Amino acid sequence: MKTQVAIIGAGPSGLLLGQLLHNAGIGNIILERATPDYVLGRIRAGVLEEGLVSLVREAGVADRMDREGLPHSGTQIAFNNELRRIDFHKYAEGKQVVVYGQTEITADLMEAREASGAPAIYEVVNVEIHGVTGDSPYVLFEKDGEQQRIDCDYVAGCDGFHGVSRKTIPDDLRKEYEKVYPFGWLGILSDTPPIDEELIYGLSDRGFYLCSMRSHTRSRYYVDVSLDEQVEDWSDDRFWDELSQRLPEDIRGNLVTGPSIEKSIAPLRSFVCEPMQHGRLFLVGDAAHIVPPTGAKGLNLASGDVNYLYRILLKVYKENRLEATKQYSELCLRRIWHAERFSWWMTSMLHNLGDEIDRKIMASQLDYYTSTEEGMRVIAEQYVGLPYEEVV
Repeated sequence: MKTQVAIIGAGPSGLLLGQLLHNAGIGNIILERATPDYVLGRIRAGVLEEGLVSLVREAGVADRMDREGLPHSGTQIAFNNELRRIDFHKYAEGKQVVVYGQTEITADLMEAREASGAPAIYEVVNVEIHGVTGDSPYVLFEKDGEQQRIDCDYVAGCDGFHGVSRKTIPDDLRKEYEKVYPFGWLGILSDTPPIDEELIYGLSDRGFYLCSMRSHTRSRYYVDVSLDEQVEDWSDDRFWDELSQRLPEDIRGNLVTGPSIEKSIAPLRSFVCEPMQHGRLFLVGDAAHIVPPTGAKGLNLASGDVNYLYRILLKVYKENRLEATKQYSELCLRRIWHAERFSWWMTSMLHNLGDEIDRKIMASQLDYYTSTEEGMRVIAEQYVGLPYEEVV
């Protein structure tokens, strides 16, 4: 097989990149180790920045998102038994976010991929990436016990933290930064109406909580737990009771409980790999970076990588500007470190970390940034997403 861009990974970033490239007439093949059903079964976040919303529209896959997505012009932060609202329209120049599940985006992109006829090969194993420092990269993989080869111009590694792409960069050329947090988020998905029309991030004496949603009838809730907790020890009743005790009194009565559809504990960490490019191999999304979910940046950061790589490849194939690829890592990492800092900061303010003086200082920060015009502007501008830089 031969193509222009080999994409490793059929998650939302790989599928979005593939759709954008296909629409621009740039050939690509997507490889994925899992089945389509497994990919669609991954429960992930669903707060979309305006940049990602625009990119999905540019890819021509926005009909259902525009019809079913929930625009949010603000979010709420609760502490000291009170709610404080951050108004995005007021403090972020009229911008907003859209709540639309990552699973739904993936389903839309899969449907568009199939309709386009562009190849996506699932259930592949033993993927190997070769020749990326030369002019003729190629990818080896096995499908149904038979080894196959894709010759290509470029490789996009969209295969996540545990994928082969990042490990293709030699150890002596790769620097990895990681911070592991001493807790996880226990999350529950239920077919119950959300407690509020906007997300609520909260901190109580019992710990952090997040009240989120996927639709008007499906809710997603989280509480932080220690890393030695097991999800099997948390019955639905125990979860709902714990969440209820953490909520402010004036909204506790709005909580509607019900059977869980999905329940899991996600550890929190910050991770960045530098550089994100090795010759003709580009790392995209979780292959290069992970953020705590507190800032709602995971999928949005991946979309930034997709945006930059897509624009760069347009320069390469439409303007014959091969040197445009050299700016990829710098453009991505500048945005990534801003998001890493914001996510770390939000996590630090909204969790009971450190010693007593650290907690007092973070409580003071939380009060300042939710009660002053300057503070609310800082949160709003970064939560809705910093603008993409221009690719030159």
